[in-house]
Parts: sequence; C-alpha cells; structure tokens
Amino acid sequence: MDLMAAVAEPLTLAPGARALVPCGFAMALPEGLEAQVRPRSGLAVRQGLSVLNAPGTVDSDYRGEICVPLINLGQEAVIIERGMRIAQMVIAPVLQIAWQTVESLDETQRGAGGFGSTGL
Repeated sequence: MDLMAAVAEPLTLAPGARALVPCGFAMALPEGLEAQVRPRSGLAVRQGLSVLNAPGTVDSDYRGEICVPLINLGQEAVIIERGMRIAQMVIAPVLQIAWQTVESLDETQRGAGGFGSTGL
C-alpha cells in the first residue's frame, strides 16, 4: 500500500537532506507480522527520493505514528506536500527463532565466500 505524507505544510528537502515524514496514522499489527517500508521507484528514479533504512521495519508491538525517514539523493530540492505518496508498505510474516551456540557449521559449496563469491 502507498504511504502518504501527513505534513501540516509543505516540506522542502534539499539535496542530501533527510527528514522524518509523518503519515498521520498508527496501527496494531498482530504478532508474527511486520510492516516493511520501501521507497517508491518513480520518486527514486525521477527525483532521487528514497527511504533511508530501506526496507524499514515496523514491529508488531509498535503503537506510535507511522513515519518515513526520507533522504533526497537527487540534485534538486524536492517538495513534500500533504497527501503525496512517499513510500510503500508491505505486510509480511516474521519468523521468530531460538539461537543455538555450536562448535562448527556444516560445509557448503560457497563456504565463507563473501561479496561476489556466487558469481554473476
């Protein structure tokens, strides 16, 4: 779903600037779900507007106003106005795990290969 800005007055985001933009609502997600906040591709391509910690996570126990940390990665100022679609939100399941300490890990073909080790 699209998230819209709930700013009281237009907000100008200069190149390189960031702002926490309110969306004007709160929600209660059931346990086992999260909301992922993602950039909108059109704003990213046309204006350089992105979500700072994309994808951002809203946990099921959060009850405050949903806000989006935006950053202007473009070369021109961007004006955020009330009702402007600024991000997208996806509701997704979250698995909870119990960690175990072990002496060694099983072998895989990749092993400890880091960035780029799986090829193109």
